[in-house]
Amino acid sequence: MTATAEPEIGKARLRKEDTRLITGQTRWTDNLQLTGMLHMAVLRSPVAHARITNVDVSRATAMPGVALVLTGEDLAAEQGSLPCAWPITEDMKAPAAPALAVDRVNFAGEAVALVIADSAYHAADALSEIDVDYDELPVVLDLEEAVRDNDLVHEDLGTNKSATWVYDSAEAGSGTDVEDEIASAEVVVERTFRQQRLIPAFMEPRSVVVDPAAGMFTVWSATQIPHILRWMLSAVTGIAEHKIRVIAPDVGGGFGGKLQVTPEELLCLLVARRMGRPVKWTETRTESMLSAHHGRDQLQKITLAARRDGTVTGLKVELLADMGAYLRLVTPGVPILGAFMFNAIYKFAAYRFVCTNVFTNKVPTDAYRGAGRPEATFAIERMMDELAVELGMDPMKVRELNWIKHEEFPFTTVAGLTYDSGNYEAATARAMELFDYDGLREEQARRRADGSPFQIGIGISTFTEMCGLAPSRVLGALRYGAGGWETASIRMLPTGKVEVITGTSPHGQGHETVWSQIVADKLGVPFEDVEVLHGDTATSHKGMDSYGSRSLAVGGTALVHAADKVLAKAKTLAAHMMECDETDVEFASGAFSVRGTSTSRSLGDVVLAAHVAHDLPEGMEPGLDADATFDPDNFSYPHGTHLCATEVDTETGLVKIIRYVAVDDVGTVMNPLIVDGQVHGGLAQGIAQALYEEATHDEMGTLTSATLADYLVPSAADLPSFITDRTTTPATSNPLGAKGVGEAGTIASTPAVVNSVLDAVRHLGVRDIEMPMSPERVWTALQGRGDPGSGDVAAGGLGSIDAQGGQE
Repeated sequence: MTATAEPEIGKARLRKEDTRLITGQTRWTDNLQLTGMLHMAVLRSPVAHARITNVDVSRATAMPGVALVLTGEDLAAEQGSLPCAWPITEDMKAPAAPALAVDRVNFAGEAVALVIADSAYHAADALSEIDVDYDELPVVLDLEEAVRDNDLVHEDLGTNKSATWVYDSAEAGSGTDVEDEIASAEVVVERTFRQQRLIPAFMEPRSVVVDPAAGMFTVWSATQIPHILRWMLSAVTGIAEHKIRVIAPDVGGGFGGKLQVTPEELLCLLVARRMGRPVKWTETRTESMLSAHHGRDQLQKITLAARRDGTVTGLKVELLADMGAYLRLVTPGVPILGAFMFNAIYKFAAYRFVCTNVFTNKVPTDAYRGAGRPEATFAIERMMDELAVELGMDPMKVRELNWIKHEEFPFTTVAGLTYDSGNYEAATARAMELFDYDGLREEQARRRADGSPFQIGIGISTFTEMCGLAPSRVLGALRYGAGGWETASIRMLPTGKVEVITGTSPHGQGHETVWSQIVADKLGVPFEDVEVLHGDTATSHKGMDSYGSRSLAVGGTALVHAADKVLAKAKTLAAHMMECDETDVEFASGAFSVRGTSTSRSLGDVVLAAHVAHDLPEGMEPGLDADATFDPDNFSYPHGTHLCATEVDTETGLVKIIRYVAVDDVGTVMNPLIVDGQVHGGLAQGIAQALYEEATHDEMGTLTSATLADYLVPSAADLPSFITDRTTTPATSNPLGAKGVGEAGTIASTPAVVNSVLDAVRHLGVRDIEMPMSPERVWTALQGRGDPGSGDVAAGGLGSIDAQGGQE
């Protein structure tokens, strides 16, 4: 064990994980091959809403290699209902959610039968031999129609409305009455925005293997949440939790799409239990898009009150949120996470948020990168631009007038959160410098004067988000079914090497590298001497897993506390070894020394002494291992300023990003290389929502974007080179000063791009364009077909914006 030569925290280290990931020397779930393993294939409903009147499996059962065919009736007594962990209100309506449909289907793609065979090919072949008779029912797709309850997704519930959740600043004591502010306002801006439905197109499709050997069910799954999955599988099946082991091997991306207890995980477990043999299921890409949960899908009516000088006073948000056909793990709570972020970095006197969660005959929605916060940021950043247009002010000036100043931190917002630190002025100043804001405005003016067909627009997004999910007491107050703590363990091996066990479960974020850097600095050991273990409930016996940009701020802090415990015990032993008072012992660069002398012992010496236990202080247990659990007192609040310049071809509608600057404040940076990668990936997904991606359905509820030929995921060729930089105001909610970075790029970029495109064509009479802003939609809006995005609200409910940007 040799002391580190320079600090690891802040060093741009290449990821430890990359060697095995890039060279293909890792193990994905679908790589697993077990003796006697069977393969499961899933028959999915081609219709969105129907009663199942008959399922004939006789021909499928006789197919080569088929071991078993199961219908919902066969599993009705044991499959239970898939869990929802977030009942947001006491009266929330939640339908039973069987993993395998029994007597009716509620979305196209729902599982209706299983084939278990000796190979994946035989299982897939037999699916086509199953005959299912459907008695089709009216399909509920449109949110505004759904809330009228003319046709019902679930007849037994009597309504399509699952729950209505309200936050009112006057009632909560965090602000004044929003209706009073609107009534007395000099300016009121009202708009309606559509957050389209998105599909988490992760690199690795979902895959599950269950081995029931020796009375222990070992579940390998491409999941973000092995600990939560174990708990929920036990709760649904009745299998004792200590008899279930969940392993998340290397997982090829998740973006929230693998934050789930899926029907297929449950079904594999039930089949393995029934057959007494290992069972594997791996989805096709089309299956993933048809049946894995989707994201976003909201209709947002926003009312903003302000004074003529640009000072905002009141904000009212009315949402319809599409749950899809069922409530999955955190489905109802996703829009509620956004409830606390619509006010963003701005100082409103009054705020009211009302969200109605609505059932439709579509795939269930759930968390997708940012989970509620991108939706909120989009709405408020669009509204700040709309206010600027209304007042004839520069959109950046409107923001500067209203944001929280750096000297005002900590600041309690109108939504009741306390932002602990930040400096919006510094991030914005740096972004403006890198962007050449004034120069681009001049070029914009020249092109407008010349009547160029290539118009330039500038878009702004000054954002914040709440990360580090979450203080357990806050989650409890929001009726969430679990806590927000995280755990870590450090094992000091007798050879001086270090094993770290973390409750977080990475799926591409680089935890093994960053956790090694943290431990190397805390213990003064070489980076290479630290091994990070994760994603296996038999190794990491407890944890709350990875989502919500919580891993570093919460899991990393648990690791710091564990290291502190190691050092505290080691210091006591070192004092005993050096025959001095413990108060005279100092620790630096991996060694203990006696203050004012040359006497010292390396940490390795102390670790070995603790292990052999030949001479320990009275009452000290052998070994220096330590565990720690951290439950934060507050969220962390990364922020930043993103600026986007687009060039819009007014003759074709094509949008090209010509400059993108992102200056983020994510607190103390552990590894700048990894932070840059997280920002770049997040930007790609946020830009994709603005310009490319959308899940679409026909009038019968069939997903018409069920392949990557129809669902446009951008490639590197579709994206610009990003200019990124950082400012730093450390978080005060954790000793690392970390704020979170995994979702920042996604949250900030969508409104920056949309604001930029609208800025390019607004002078031509275009007021809004629905996302994604495809060339067809931009071109159509430029032709003036209908009122392009009036945002007015029709009588009887929220308005919606059609593909031409007009009112439906």
